[in-house]
Amino acid sequence: MEIQTCGKPIDSLLEKVLCMNILSSDYFKELYRLKTYHEVIDEIYNQVDHVEPWMTGNCRGPSTAFCLLYKFFTMKLTVKQMHGLLKHPDSPYIRAIGFLYLRYAADPKTLWTWFEPYIKDEEVLGVLTA
Repeated sequence: MEIQTCGKPIDSLLEKVLCMNILSSDYFKELYRLKTYHEVIDEIYNQVDHVEPWMTGNCRGPSTAFCLLYKFFTMKLTVKQMHGLLKHPDSPYIRAIGFLYLRYAADPKTLWTWFEPYIKDEEVLGVLTA
């Protein structure tokens, strides 16, 4: 069963400039080769080191995290897959992308049901330095 969504088209879930940059990025185009949920999770594990929308440093393209988040938007995750993301033990970034997916795509009326079990979660994400 798919997650109950807010009903918006995927190209309107993120800010317009970010969405356009994701869709035109070479990295996102490479993601077409990933066909399964598990392949995307492996890509998150190997490529994501922050969950900011934009790359850090001089290059201001979309981050790998948000490109992979958009990839999940195109896949329309199921409830079972979302539970898999939120409980994933291997990387806090896999879990963070799951929460971002819910924040942007899920029906707002369902968010507390998803988020409540994790409110006191003490998992630490990497810290960006200036």
